[in-house]
This record gives sequence, structure tokens and C-alpha cells, in this order.
Amino acid sequence: MANGGPSSSSSQPEIADETQDWILGAGSGWVEARTSCDHLNSLSPDLARLPNPDTPCSRCENPVENWLCLCCKEVLCSRFVNRHMLMHHQHTAHCLALSYSDLSVWCFCCEAYLDAQIILQLRPVHQAAYILKFGEAPPLPQL
Repeated sequence: MANGGPSSSSSQPEIADETQDWILGAGSGWVEARTSCDHLNSLSPDLARLPNPDTPCSRCENPVENWLCLCCKEVLCSRFVNRHMLMHHQHTAHCLALSYSDLSVWCFCCEAYLDAQIILQLRPVHQAAYILKFGEAPPLPQL
């Protein structure tokens, strides 16, 4: 700046990398879900029987924003609560999780959402979770 004062970028407070990643990730908008994933072989063989969507986090008992590990069927809270699902992935390398909030599927290894209505291996677990949450079968996907 001509007056020698601090520029607007230098007057911004520094944000910790983790906080900045959270802010940037939370405001990114629409995300295109992947229609394939190399980690589907890690799915639990017993996904026909799922815990109820209102199951609390197995570590902190948080009642909302929970995810179902699709490898071992443990229910853990999201990164926006106490990050137990993220820590579970880091300690076990279990990649796949289903959000009980919106029934989206996330692959931690791909760092991407997966289209559970298009990927045939995910369709049964998505349908089972939908029925548990809403009491009826999901609408057919629009192709």
C-alpha cells in the first residue's frame, strides 16, 4: 500500500490449518458424487441388518450427525461433532461410511462422496437405511 499501512491480507488473523480446511470444506457447495470406488471390497458382508438411524455415537453418545461405518457397522459422530468417525478411519483404515443425516456415502480413502443409488454394491445398504429412517422404500433413481 502507498501509505505503508498493512495490506488487507496481512491484517487478516491467521487461521489454524484445520479450522481453515473445515471452513473451506463446509462452504464448497455442490459436490458431484463418484459412480465408482476401488474400496468397495471392504464393505461388511452383513449390511442387511443395520443399526437404527437414531443410534448414538458409540464413543460419546452424541445423538445426531452420526455415521455408520460400512466396514464394521459401528456408529460414530461426524467431523462437525467430535470427529469419532474420522478417528475410526485413521485407526482402522475403514474407508466407507454412510451418513445417517442425509444417507450420503463417503469414502475416506478416495476423499469423495459415492453415489449409493448408482453403485450396485451400495444400493442395498442405502435402501435399508432409507427404510429404517423414513419407513418406506426410496424413490427409484432418475437416470
